Amino acid sequence: MWTPHDITADGLKIHYLRTGGGGPPLVLAHGASDNGGCWVRLATALADTFDVIVPDARGHGLSDAPEGDYSASTLGNDLASFIEALHLDRPLVGGHSMGANTTLALIANHPGLARAAFLEDPVFRMGSGAQEEIVRRRARMREEMRARATIGHEDIMAQGRARNPLWDHVEFDHWATAKMQVRDEFFKGVPEIFDWQGLLGKVECPALLVIGDPSLGGIVNPEAAGEAEHLCPTLEIAHIPGAGHNIRRDQFSPFLSEVGAFLARNG
Repeated sequence: MWTPHDITADGLKIHYLRTGGGGPPLVLAHGASDNGGCWVRLATALADTFDVIVPDARGHGLSDAPEGDYSASTLGNDLASFIEALHLDRPLVGGHSMGANTTLALIANHPGLARAAFLEDPVFRMGSGAQEEIVRRRARMREEMRARATIGHEDIMAQGRARNPLWDHVEFDHWATAKMQVRDEFFKGVPEIFDWQGLLGKVECPALLVIGDPSLGGIVNPEAAGEAEHLCPTLEIAHIPGAGHNIRRDQFSPFLSEVGAFLARNG
């Protein structure tokens, strides 16, 4: 089903996979240390309805990994250049975690380029210690990446299965591959500040914020979700019980139901 491609967008080589077909384009942005292939299960479920396109972000997968800025705004600009390079006409877009930040930056800073967007547990943090937690989380991820460099693909898959018993078996191959591909330039270039409130205030298109349970590892808590809803009149919120940060992987069927209905309304 997948076909691999490379394209140069604003000087950056971006690797991507595409399902093809006659449906409207749907561009999905993956999370930190993932790659485009990590959308395999959702893309398979939506391939009969949409032309699903999943790029590797800079520093990830098989895309270029330049030194420098890896902020949400830079990644959002990359995604805008990618959409323009493929001559996509107002695609639907969506993203998870870092990819949700990227998607938010895209729809905020490039109004009119996307038709609608969903955000799966973006990094919307509030309260004292929020920035410190972002720094700690990134440091843990970097150390995990370095540790995984010493083991093989099968052992990384085994780690993933042990830590994520709710995930379907199809998730782990791409997930493990992605962990072996992410480059250190990414970790060096990610800033500590993400002004999600400022970006939300600029959003004009329909948007869906999908959140899990903070007690299970979800990032967006009720306070942050309420703030997001206040800042963005076009925003809907869908809470998926029983899911942590990886909402679509933890609770695939309810995630597909919520996101599929949103995409159908706005496609």
